[in-house]
Amino acid sequence: MITSTEEDYIKAIFNISQSGKRELVGTNQIAERMSTTAASVTDMLRKLNHKELIVYEKYKGVKLSPMGTMQAMSLLRKHRLWESFLVEKLDFAWDEVHDIAEQLEHIQSNDLVNRLDKYLGYPKFDPHGDPIPDAQGTITIRNQIVLSTMEVGNGGLVVGVKKHDKDFLNHLNQVGINIGTELELTHKYPYDQSIKVKIDNSEEALLSSEVCENIYLKKIR
Repeated sequence: MITSTEEDYIKAIFNISQSGKRELVGTNQIAERMSTTAASVTDMLRKLNHKELIVYEKYKGVKLSPMGTMQAMSLLRKHRLWESFLVEKLDFAWDEVHDIAEQLEHIQSNDLVNRLDKYLGYPKFDPHGDPIPDAQGTITIRNQIVLSTMEVGNGGLVVGVKKHDKDFLNHLNQVGINIGTELELTHKYPYDQSIKVKIDNSEEALLSSEVCENIYLKKIR
């Protein structure tokens, strides 16, 4: 039996390894992500290693074992399916669902998750544009580019965001950007790398470089 705390650590290791493109994750990185001490992380890693959920390389770091990776994908699947349910069926906004899904992802019933998946029509992506693993842990890969890499005159549809924190999503709400919004890049400012975009062929908005680096588009021209 895996506890909810152990699941949180597994997901943290997975997310750190994905964001940093590094196979091995250090104790201090995990401690920072989990807002705890290195000593507490070390204790937890011993437990995860005993359960064969991680592989530990002395003085180098840890990575998820095949079993641990399967567990991480299961957690991601549950989290993203619950986010989809909350937005599509209960009318939550995309900036309201992360913390609720963090609680719901620890439900252990595979039957419930499979029925939820079927009820939602087997969605491939969640409300933030992240891919939802299927029951076998397979995800759908799509062509997408980061807004900051586009050239003036090009446009695309918003298909995802890198950051999910409430402040960032609220900012996008305020300027009228959501999944499916069409953006056309009209000007780049070399001084601070900010970008002016036309939103849905109507209003223009000035976006900071940080915002532009956290929006994924499907190019349409």
